[in-house]
Amino acid sequence: MSLKEKLMADLKTSMKEKDTIRKSTITMVRAAILQNEKDNRVVLDDEDILGVISKQVKQRKDSFAEFEKAQREDLMEQTSKEIDILMEYLPKQLSEDELRVIVSEAINKVGATSLKDMGKIMAAVMPEVKGKADGGSINKLVKEFLN
Repeated sequence: MSLKEKLMADLKTSMKEKDTIRKSTITMVRAAILQNEKDNRVVLDDEDILGVISKQVKQRKDSFAEFEKAQREDLMEQTSKEIDILMEYLPKQLSEDELRVIVSEAINKVGATSLKDMGKIMAAVMPEVKGKADGGSINKLVKEFLN
């Protein structure tokens, strides 16, 4: 079952069960996928869909931080639930230890010595961890290694 089919099946299930948060979250993801397909005039495969879902998770996390600053408990709770729902569609996230190994191997492979080489390292790491880790945590680890 492709990711698109799984999303559609889960949408139908959430409608039958009257799970409004899951329904709205899946609807938003499907809309983002459809928009991406129309903009680029392509049909997204599962890997590309994982990228769209990762982007949605990042947006929700950014929103969560803003809601936290504004002390909006209601929006924080809803956003947290949306993040949990979206994470169900992503592969198992890498632990910090696993990321450290990948980042250190990439640094050795590209021969990076300073923060000026950040772009090379990120270019080597990101395809390997696509959907399994966010760029912010990788960026933090690269800075930690190079300082």
